Amino acid sequence: MRKKVFQLLTDNTSGVLSRISGLFSRRGYNIESITAGVTADPRFSRITIVAYGDDEILEQIEKQVGKLVDVRNIRELKPEESVYRERVMTTVKTTPEQRQSVIAVADIFRAKIIDVSKDSLIIELTGNQSKIDAFINLLDGYEILELARTGIAGLARGVESVIHLEDECN
Repeated sequence: MRKKVFQLLTDNTSGVLSRISGLFSRRGYNIESITAGVTADPRFSRITIVAYGDDEILEQIEKQVGKLVDVRNIRELKPEESVYRERVMTTVKTTPEQRQSVIAVADIFRAKIIDVSKDSLIIELTGNQSKIDAFINLLDGYEILELARTGIAGLARGVESVIHLEDECN
Protein backbone atom coordinates (compact mmCIF):
# COMPACT_ATOMS: atom_id res chain seq x y z
CA MET A 1 0.00 0.00 0.00
CA ARG A 2 1.27 3.44 -0.86
CA LYS A 3 -0.01 6.99 -0.78
CA LYS A 4 -0.75 9.05 -3.87
CA VAL A 5 -1.70 12.72 -4.02
CA PHE A 6 -3.98 13.67 -6.91
CA GLN A 7 -4.63 17.21 -8.07
CA LEU A 8 -7.82 17.85 -10.00
CA LEU A 9 -8.97 20.90 -11.90
CA THR A 10 -12.74 20.82 -12.13
CA ASP A 11 -15.60 23.02 -13.20
CA ASN A 12 -16.70 25.14 -10.27
CA THR A 13 -20.27 23.84 -10.24
CA SER A 14 -22.55 22.60 -7.51
CA GLY A 15 -22.32 18.90 -6.76
CA VAL A 16 -18.86 18.30 -8.21
CA LEU A 17 -17.36 17.32 -4.83
CA SER A 18 -20.34 15.07 -4.16
CA ARG A 19 -19.90 13.28 -7.49
CA ILE A 20 -16.19 12.74 -6.84
CA SER A 21 -16.70 11.43 -3.30
CA GLY A 22 -19.61 9.29 -4.54
CA LEU A 23 -17.32 7.61 -7.06
CA PHE A 24 -14.90 6.74 -4.24
CA SER A 25 -17.76 5.41 -2.13
CA ARG A 26 -19.29 3.31 -4.94
CA ARG A 27 -15.93 1.73 -5.79
CA GLY A 28 -14.97 1.13 -2.15
CA TYR A 29 -11.93 3.42 -2.29
CA ASN A 30 -10.92 5.36 0.79
CA ILE A 31 -10.10 9.07 0.81
CA GLU A 32 -7.48 9.95 3.44
CA SER A 33 -7.96 13.67 2.86
CA ILE A 34 -9.65 15.95 0.38
CA THR A 35 -9.38 19.71 0.05
CA ALA A 36 -11.15 21.93 -2.44
CA GLY A 37 -11.29 25.58 -3.32
CA VAL A 38 -11.80 27.98 -6.17
CA THR A 39 -8.79 28.83 -8.35
CA ALA A 40 -7.64 32.24 -9.63
CA ASP A 41 -10.28 31.72 -12.34
CA PRO A 42 -13.66 31.45 -10.56
CA ARG A 43 -14.96 29.06 -13.23
CA PHE A 44 -12.68 26.31 -11.87
CA SER A 45 -11.93 24.58 -8.59
CA ARG A 46 -8.74 22.83 -7.52
CA ILE A 47 -9.23 19.65 -5.52
CA THR A 48 -6.43 17.74 -3.82
CA ILE A 49 -7.16 14.12 -2.90
CA VAL A 50 -4.89 11.84 -0.89
CA ALA A 51 -5.58 8.12 -1.31
CA TYR A 52 -3.87 4.89 -0.24
CA GLY A 53 -3.85 1.64 -2.17
CA ASP A 54 -1.81 -0.71 -4.27
CA ASP A 55 -0.68 0.39 -7.73
CA GLU A 56 -3.72 -1.14 -9.43
CA ILE A 57 -6.23 0.61 -7.17
CA LEU A 58 -4.44 3.96 -7.45
CA GLU A 59 -4.37 3.64 -11.23
CA GLN A 60 -8.09 2.88 -11.26
CA ILE A 61 -8.81 5.90 -9.07
CA GLU A 62 -6.96 8.16 -11.49
CA LYS A 63 -8.76 6.70 -14.54
CA GLN A 64 -12.25 6.73 -12.98
CA VAL A 65 -11.98 10.26 -11.56
CA GLY A 66 -10.56 11.49 -14.87
CA LYS A 67 -13.69 10.23 -16.67
CA LEU A 68 -16.07 12.40 -14.62
CA VAL A 69 -17.67 15.15 -16.70
CA ASP A 70 -16.71 18.00 -14.37
CA VAL A 71 -13.05 16.97 -14.14
CA ARG A 72 -10.95 18.96 -16.63
CA ASN A 73 -7.55 17.61 -15.56
CA ILE A 74 -6.15 15.09 -13.09
CA ARG A 75 -2.53 14.38 -12.27
CA GLU A 76 -0.40 12.95 -9.55
CA LEU A 77 1.53 15.41 -7.42
CA LYS A 78 4.80 13.57 -6.86
CA PRO A 79 6.57 14.56 -3.61
CA GLU A 80 9.86 15.44 -5.28
CA GLU A 81 8.13 17.68 -7.85
CA SER A 82 5.53 19.33 -5.62
CA VAL A 83 4.93 21.30 -2.45
CA TYR A 84 2.35 20.00 0.05
CA ARG A 85 0.98 21.87 3.02
CA GLU A 86 -1.60 21.16 5.68
CA ARG A 87 -3.13 23.39 8.34
CA VAL A 88 -4.15 22.45 11.86
CA MET A 89 -6.01 24.45 14.46
CA THR A 90 -6.20 23.10 17.99
CA THR A 91 -7.71 24.24 21.24
CA VAL A 92 -5.47 23.31 24.17
CA LYS A 93 -6.70 23.52 27.75
CA THR A 94 -4.14 25.35 29.88
CA THR A 95 -3.75 26.32 33.46
CA PRO A 96 -1.83 29.52 34.24
CA GLU A 97 1.17 27.32 35.08
CA GLN A 98 1.03 25.45 31.75
CA ARG A 99 0.41 28.44 29.48
CA GLN A 100 4.08 29.39 28.94
CA SER A 101 5.15 25.83 28.15
CA VAL A 102 2.38 25.43 25.57
CA ILE A 103 3.40 28.77 24.02
CA ALA A 104 7.02 27.55 23.95
CA VAL A 105 5.97 24.42 22.00
CA ALA A 106 4.03 26.63 19.57
CA ASP A 107 7.06 28.91 19.14
CA ILE A 108 9.35 25.97 18.34
CA PHE A 109 7.09 25.09 15.40
CA ARG A 110 6.47 28.73 14.41
CA ALA A 111 2.78 28.23 15.14
CA LYS A 112 0.48 31.17 15.84
CA ILE A 113 -1.58 31.68 18.95
CA ILE A 114 -4.82 32.93 17.41
CA ASP A 115 -7.01 33.03 20.51
CA VAL A 116 -6.37 33.25 24.23
CA SER A 117 -8.91 32.71 26.95
CA LYS A 118 -8.63 32.23 30.69
CA ASP A 119 -8.29 28.46 30.43
CA SER A 120 -7.30 27.68 26.83
CA LEU A 121 -5.30 28.66 23.74
CA ILE A 122 -6.18 28.16 20.10
CA ILE A 123 -3.06 27.45 18.07
CA GLU A 124 -2.73 27.47 14.28
CA LEU A 125 0.09 25.75 12.39
CA THR A 126 0.81 25.25 8.69
CA GLY A 127 3.38 22.79 7.37
CA ASN A 128 3.94 19.36 5.90
CA GLN A 129 2.27 16.32 7.44
CA SER A 130 5.31 15.26 9.46
CA LYS A 131 5.59 18.73 11.02
CA ILE A 132 1.89 18.70 11.95
CA ASP A 133 2.21 15.18 13.41
CA ALA A 134 5.31 16.13 15.43
CA PHE A 135 3.53 19.22 16.80
CA ILE A 136 0.50 17.19 17.88
CA ASN A 137 2.76 14.57 19.48
CA LEU A 138 4.52 17.26 21.55
CA LEU A 139 1.15 18.46 22.81
CA ASP A 140 0.45 14.93 24.08
CA GLY A 141 0.95 15.90 27.73
CA TYR A 142 -1.70 18.62 27.51
CA GLU A 143 -5.45 18.30 27.13
CA ILE A 144 -6.40 18.90 23.50
CA LEU A 145 -10.04 19.97 23.58
CA GLU A 146 -10.53 20.28 19.81
CA LEU A 147 -8.44 19.65 16.74
CA ALA A 148 -9.18 20.44 13.09
CA ARG A 149 -6.88 19.41 10.24
CA THR A 150 -7.48 20.63 6.70
CA GLY A 151 -5.84 17.81 4.82
CA ILE A 152 -3.16 18.30 2.20
CA ALA A 153 -3.25 21.03 -0.40
CA GLY A 154 -0.50 20.94 -2.98
CA LEU A 155 0.92 22.47 -6.13
CA ALA A 156 3.54 21.27 -8.60
CA ARG A 157 6.84 23.16 -8.60
CA GLY A 158 7.74 25.48 -11.48
CA VAL A 159 5.73 26.86 -14.40
CA GLU A 160 6.13 23.95 -16.83
CA SER A 161 3.32 21.97 -15.21
CA VAL A 162 0.76 24.78 -14.93
CA ILE A 163 -2.48 23.80 -16.67
CA HIS A 164 -4.19 26.49 -18.78
CA LEU A 165 -7.87 25.79 -19.37
CA GLU A 166 -8.82 29.05 -21.11
CA ASP A 167 -8.69 27.54 -24.60
CA GLU A 168 -11.19 24.83 -23.67
CA CYS A 169 -13.69 27.34 -22.26
CA ASN A 170 -13.89 29.93 -25.02
